Amino acid sequence: MQVTRLRLGYLPLIDAAPLIMAQEMGFAAEEGLALELVRLNAWAQARDMLGAGLIEAAHMLVPMPVAQALGLGPRLPAMDLVMFLSQGGQAFAINAALETRLRAGGHGFDFADARAAGLALRRAVSGVLRVGVPFPFSTQSELVRHWLGASGFAPDAVELVTVPPPRMAAALAMGEVDAFCVGEPWASFAVAQGGAALLLPGRAIWAAPPEKGLVLRRDFAASQPELTGALMRALWRAGRWLDDPEHRGSAAEIISRPEYLDLPSELAGRGLGGTLMISSGGELRHAPDFIAFNAGAASFPWRSIAALLADRIARRQGLDPDAAMQAAMGHFRTDLYRQHLRAAGASLPGASSRLEGALKADRMVPAEKGQMILRADAFFDGQTFEPPPWRPEPLSRN
Repeated sequence: MQVTRLRLGYLPLIDAAPLIMAQEMGFAAEEGLALELVRLNAWAQARDMLGAGLIEAAHMLVPMPVAQALGLGPRLPAMDLVMFLSQGGQAFAINAALETRLRAGGHGFDFADARAAGLALRRAVSGVLRVGVPFPFSTQSELVRHWLGASGFAPDAVELVTVPPPRMAAALAMGEVDAFCVGEPWASFAVAQGGAALLLPGRAIWAAPPEKGLVLRRDFAASQPELTGALMRALWRAGRWLDDPEHRGSAAEIISRPEYLDLPSELAGRGLGGTLMISSGGELRHAPDFIAFNAGAASFPWRSIAALLADRIARRQGLDPDAAMQAAMGHFRTDLYRQHLRAAGASLPGASSRLEGALKADRMVPAEKGQMILRADAFFDGQTFEPPPWRPEPLSRN
């Protein structure tokens, strides 16, 4: 079999595991691929290298291609998200001073109740709360805005500060931020360094927060359909393998190697295993389904999520929400997901959009063939989002 080498950019987080395991476990080789995994330092670097053609695909924050579709980034060739790589995997951390105030106020750090945690934090904060997020257009930014806004924080009482994930612990220790929301293992790293306590997982705010996606240049996906399909199938199979709890321990060992995360495997194992140490005192909290890669349609790139993110971003940026939603929905390629993963055995929803936030528990729903399980996706405050019908235009114009 002829082997084709593809360069994939990633940042060192546990949600890069599908890329790493696709290469390490042979899923890429089964598709005739050799993946050259390029470790990057910042999310803008992933976007810019993909746009310049220096990498063929990128592990990217889900809202980033939405922002690009809205013109909120450099002028680059069109980029499409063809599948989600992970849901969840984020944690919100606070500094020692806030931890002390929260404990003095009686907060129990149950790591599950977003409403109680938000109200307790509001009582503990005086002045502006500076929160680190990995990128202005990130799932972390959306989680923080939604949660703190619903917990009584005025918009001008929260300042979001962009901090690359590996620098979150240092930013907290140096007083650059009071808190942060980041993907694992960097929240656990901050706890291990001392001075940080974990207050909530992202899933306590939004039960199924889409975290990372596989993003390709549109011209690559159009001109190289065989390679696009091979890459998607390799990562989909890696995600399916990762969703087996018995595989999470060995995955933690592999992704922690020096060439990947370069951290003790125990730190990666916390998020992958769903049992996190929330304070330097050694308190443990179990967070069921802390991160998902494929199960429950976790990898399906719902156009309704593109619309939800576009609506929120457009309103903050003073853009037309309707036009923004239509533009963004065209860049979440459910058509390519169906085309390339149907034969691999992926469960395919009957629709490409849905009412977001409506499922308080996992639910069996009709699929293209038979039935499938959708993961719970409710917001902690009961909010839902109904997307508009998508009005597709020729892809070259999106």
